[in-house]
Amino acid sequence: MREASLYEKIGDGKVKCGLCSHRCQIAPGKRGLCAVRENRDGVLYSLVYGKIIAKHIDPIEKKPLFNFHPGSRSYSIATVGCNFRCLHCQNYDISQYPKEYRDIPGDEMTPERVVREAEITDCSSISYTYTEPTIFFEFAYDCARLAREKGIKNVFVSNGYTTAEATRLIAPYLDANNIDLKGDDNFYKKICGARLQPVLETIKLMKELGVWVEVTTLIIPSYNDSADFLKWVAEFIQSIDPAMPWHVTQFYPAYKLLDLPWTPVKTLKMAREIGLEAGLKYVYEGNVPGEGCENTYCPSCGELLIERFGFTLRSVAMKNSACRKCGAVIAGVGMP
Repeated sequence: MREASLYEKIGDGKVKCGLCSHRCQIAPGKRGLCAVRENRDGVLYSLVYGKIIAKHIDPIEKKPLFNFHPGSRSYSIATVGCNFRCLHCQNYDISQYPKEYRDIPGDEMTPERVVREAEITDCSSISYTYTEPTIFFEFAYDCARLAREKGIKNVFVSNGYTTAEATRLIAPYLDANNIDLKGDDNFYKKICGARLQPVLETIKLMKELGVWVEVTTLIIPSYNDSADFLKWVAEFIQSIDPAMPWHVTQFYPAYKLLDLPWTPVKTLKMAREIGLEAGLKYVYEGNVPGEGCENTYCPSCGELLIERFGFTLRSVAMKNSACRKCGAVIAGVGMP
């Protein structure tokens, strides 16, 4: 265990957590909504510090991040727990585990070991992913600070429910963040147990603080696949930065949404066209390898710059982060 960051004592032994926008008020002996932060005699503790439930070496494209060091490898870690209860969660076995059981599984790891394993496996970044990194914030923060000293990048894959205080604390050590923009406010309340506005605020603030941000929308048939909603998302992203990549991704049945069909490819193509028409420069279709819209094209001349199949780079036609044909600079971090 480790004493939690960003909480306050509010009387009668209760504490108020300030890491995510639920801002749980937790009585003695109880846990927050994420089920991995517990009030013990008026002190809030993280129960998952250094308790790693998943660790893998992933291509950075799996996060997905397409305009951030494309083709690189990322050492990816997670603990159990999540501050959402998404009915379609693909990692529900670890994200929802502490809400079903009291124990906290995972292998003990130190920040030093995480960074060392990233080094020896030739990973250029560490990704805090699979579950929501905000719920293991203290461990991610310690790893990120040490990784920065070693020249290793840090990546969040997040639902965007991080408070402004936590965002400002991690941003100096965070290089990129892929944030889900899942649906409208009703979708968040019904499907995720959350609200929309804090997510929008996090996307804006991360960008303002200099973190490279890409946005993902998993398109679920009959829930968030309307042209009106997709146009709203595209216009929201465009209002922040037209060069912020948008990933429109295919849903497949999972967890408690097993009765729904896979997202039709034509819906993804519609979403991509909506994004481009709204002025976005980089719109990618996800979970449909071979369809051609996971590639990076020059927004100025349309030249194919990075050809992908799934998470694998097949060809690169860039030099010094610019299009070889027209010379246009391609937005991103660590571009070829």
